[in-house]
Amino acid sequence: MIKIITALTLALLISACGAKEEVAQNVEAKIVVGKSLSGLTLQDQFEKEHTLKPSTTKVIFAFDKESAHTCNDFFVTQSATYLDDNNAEFIADVSAAPSIIKSLFILPGLKDFKHTVLLLNDKAVAAPFRKDMNVEKIVVAYITDGSITKITTISTDKELQGIIEAK
Repeated sequence: MIKIITALTLALLISACGAKEEVAQNVEAKIVVGKSLSGLTLQDQFEKEHTLKPSTTKVIFAFDKESAHTCNDFFVTQSATYLDDNNAEFIADVSAAPSIIKSLFILPGLKDFKHTVLLLNDKAVAAPFRKDMNVEKIVVAYITDGSITKITTISTDKELQGIIEAK
């Protein structure tokens, strides 16, 4: 009986994982040259909604823990208005983390930051942003009049600073 329950549980887990991957594959990518990010609204680390401003020229995406740490470690060395001053927004994808880890560690830790961290907190919301992206790198979308004009990937804080501060 225990073997049957174990087998059923394992089968359900495998099918659930496959279904999630299928959903992610069937979404339309959002970070694509020519696509509009106008009207994009996400919550920050304090659960306050933010909509991308018309003045935004760069959106920085961190999809994994390492790239998020690179960004946050750099941003804490800057003024609280650094991103705003440079017409940039920072979006961190925390959707892959288990709910208990998010609520006990990630979200409380993000509240210590003076800079705004917009969050992709749900896998279904994050999937179109992750699609076709190198999620192990920092992804920067350049924005003109609300639409993506260029996409680049970087890895270091020096590259991040250069991109943010470039006029």
